[in-house]
Order: sequence, then C-alpha cells, then structure tokens
Amino acid sequence: MLNATDSPIFCYVTDRKAFGAGTDATLRLMASVRRAVGADVDLIQIREKDLPGRDLIRLAREAVGAASATTTKIIVNDRLDVAVAARAGGVHLGGESLPVRAVFDWRKKNAKSLEFLIGASAHSLKEAQSVEQDGADYIIFGPVFETPSKASFGPPQGVERLGEVCSRIRIPVLAIGGVNGRNASDCIGAGAAGIAAIRMFQEAPSAGELKVTIERLRSLKRS
Repeated sequence: MLNATDSPIFCYVTDRKAFGAGTDATLRLMASVRRAVGADVDLIQIREKDLPGRDLIRLAREAVGAASATTTKIIVNDRLDVAVAARAGGVHLGGESLPVRAVFDWRKKNAKSLEFLIGASAHSLKEAQSVEQDGADYIIFGPVFETPSKASFGPPQGVERLGEVCSRIRIPVLAIGGVNGRNASDCIGAGAAGIAAIRMFQEAPSAGELKVTIERLRSLKRS
C-alpha cells in the first residue's frame, strides 16, 4: 500500500500529446518516463486515454520494464484490464472509470494483487470522503492552482481547500493542478502527502536536475 510518511510522495502524470504526434511523441514520452525513474519518482501514472488498448498495453509494459528493479511504481489511468495485462503496480480511477469499490472488491479476491494500488481523483471533500470509504489507497486532489490541463475541472481549489481535505482524509492526498518546484512547498505545508504533476516532471531537462528538485522537496515536512 501507499503509506503517508514525513517524506512527500511524487507522482508523474504522463501526457504524450505535449510532445506532438506519432511515434516520435511516444519515444519522447518514454525518455521522460526513464528520467522520472532515474530521479526516484514514486509513481508514474500512464494517462494516455486516447490510445487503443493494444497500444496502451505496449506503452505500459515498456514503462513497467523501465521501472523494474526500482522503487517506482507504474500506475495505469482508468484501464484496470490494461494495468493487469501490463503487470503495472496499480490503477488510477476518475469519475468515468470503474467504481473504486468494484476494483477494491476485485483486489480482495485476487491474492496476487494485494499490493496493487488503487488511486482515485477527487475535486471536492465529498468526493474524497466517498472514494476513501470505497477503498482507495490514495487520492489526487485538485486543481489546486491555475493550469490549462485541469481547466475542465473548474476553478482552482486553492491551498486552503487542499488543507481542509487533507485534514479530513486518512489516506494520502496528493495535490495536482499547476504544482511545480516553487509552489509544491505550499501544498506540503498544507498537509498534502505529496504532489502529482505533468509539466514539472515531463519538462525536466535531465534526471539529475529533476532528482535535485525532488531531493530538495523531500526535505519538506507536512503540517
């Protein structure tokens, strides 16, 4: 399971469309995944919703291979079937995915899957409490700050709302939405167990520079 500790959790959420289109975009995405693995990111969420199942399985398997023999877990967005086929470390569920309770019940019946993580997105305290009750291992909450990738989920929640959710939820809450190396400390200070982001990880010039940023942020203490 994913345990909240004094050391923040880091989750890279992928977006290959930011690299353009075609095979080159996938190659650049995998290079970004390898940088994140090299920087000791805790979770990498393969969030490529538009990919056909076969292509998504291929991508997820490649990511799992890149993270083998490391502490990084590969999580597949939405698709439990793909996550299982790729031998990923878990699945992340949104509002239009399988219900959290259904995946939780599936995990209970599959002894080999007891370490399989179940993450869930939440955009309000009510949603966060609901997915926690249904068996999620962690929550990604946001958007906390202004960001184009989360505009469809409404206006920024802000650090104060993030803190309220964190104080009412027992499982780890990761902040998402415009989080970067400068404002991540505000999220951790508000009680977040960690952060999830696209650009912060995907636009890092090298694994070394990303690792320096992560090590600096790991020294922060939660409120």
